[in-house]
Amino acid sequence: MRDESSTASRVADPGIRDLYTLDRRWQAWLDVEAALARAQAEIGMIPAEAATAISAAAHLSQMDRSRIDEAFRRTAHTLVPLIWELSEQVGEPHGGWVHWGATTQNIMEAGDLLVLREVHAILRGQIETVLDHLVQLAERTADMPMAGRTHGQHAVPITFGYKVAGWVDQLVRQLERMDDASPRIFQVPLGGAAGTFASLGADGRRCQEALARELGMTARDVPSRAIMDAGAENVLLMAMLAAVCSRIGREVYELMKTEFGEVEEPVPPGTVGSSTMPQKRNPKFAQDIVFYAADIRAQVPLALEAVQTEHEADRTTHLMLSQAECRVSVVAGDMLARMIELFAGLELHPDRMRENLDRSGGLIMAEAVMLDLGRQIGRQHAHDVVYDAAQATVVEKRPFSELLRADSRVSEHLDPAAIEALLDPTAYTGLCAEMARSAGTQVRRYLAGRPATV
Repeated sequence: MRDESSTASRVADPGIRDLYTLDRRWQAWLDVEAALARAQAEIGMIPAEAATAISAAAHLSQMDRSRIDEAFRRTAHTLVPLIWELSEQVGEPHGGWVHWGATTQNIMEAGDLLVLREVHAILRGQIETVLDHLVQLAERTADMPMAGRTHGQHAVPITFGYKVAGWVDQLVRQLERMDDASPRIFQVPLGGAAGTFASLGADGRRCQEALARELGMTARDVPSRAIMDAGAENVLLMAMLAAVCSRIGREVYELMKTEFGEVEEPVPPGTVGSSTMPQKRNPKFAQDIVFYAADIRAQVPLALEAVQTEHEADRTTHLMLSQAECRVSVVAGDMLARMIELFAGLELHPDRMRENLDRSGGLIMAEAVMLDLGRQIGRQHAHDVVYDAAQATVVEKRPFSELLRADSRVSEHLDPAAIEALLDPTAYTGLCAEMARSAGTQVRRYLAGRPATV
């Protein structure tokens, strides 16, 4: 899967594509075959010498690739040619113990989990890098005032650092979700043809537990090949991450609009925004993030279809889940790579933030006036008084402060100086700065308490 976005040449590939090459997946399956042999030797199911020989031979680089390719063309089977070649490399008398009691899906699922574990490690590293940039940004802009917006309209003043702290909060929670889901996602299924342990005998469950230890995972209680919900949960987890990143990317996209002009993503010299409009400085990273996030979320229906496997196994749903998992893994890496680039060089325009904050002529401070006046005449009465002034400001195009001073219901309780003080937006940002400065504490607290097994 190639990265077709216009920013691909400017963004470092995180390496997830390489994990999903055919050779890498084959090696992961061979790693499972070797681990299976060691697990079986541990419980006395196969000779220890056989496990040693199988482990030594389970390297794709040592195998006859032409023989494997020919066997794939002849058998059209996903794993059997690898098993044959591994047995050939092990030789007599131990080659006959290769793949003992396992079925194809057991090996492929466990091998793909090895790959997925590497994917999660890369994604975690990327998220932590994004968080590092965001924490610095939150702390730097903790006191930078701007208009808070609800329903697309001015609400009350906030600081940019507060906005960023909200992004940090959501991304930390994504790491927590990955922690919570890991024991469910990384479960080894080894039950044989129909998940009954029949091919492994009375020691089947011990064998599965030993394999899980070898792979650093947990053993599935019921290793039915029809159980796909853990894999689907991983896709849903990536979709949630995508939704969070899309929300952030869209926010940057919005704030970059000419009419806002409050932020700008990094635009290196020579970047071309349009083939016909020379002035364009388009939000390419932000647009890429939104696109990749939509691509990831689009895989959710496919993953949920895979959960609906019939009877004891169905190759169709296995293919569905495998495709969805590969797609979301690669695209999540691309999305997070853009998040890193975006926040490594995001430019801020505090003057435009202040200009926009003052655009309503003080209306954004209506709540502050209402609450202060409400201490004198009651909240609801104050709401009605300030409402009248606010609506008249819009309809009559008159200054909000003038209308407040002219209303005896206000002037009896608030002098002009008090009104002007109440209309200062920088004095009404609540605990925004505190929350912005605590973003780093939140991240450090998470990292300190992170499970050791992750």
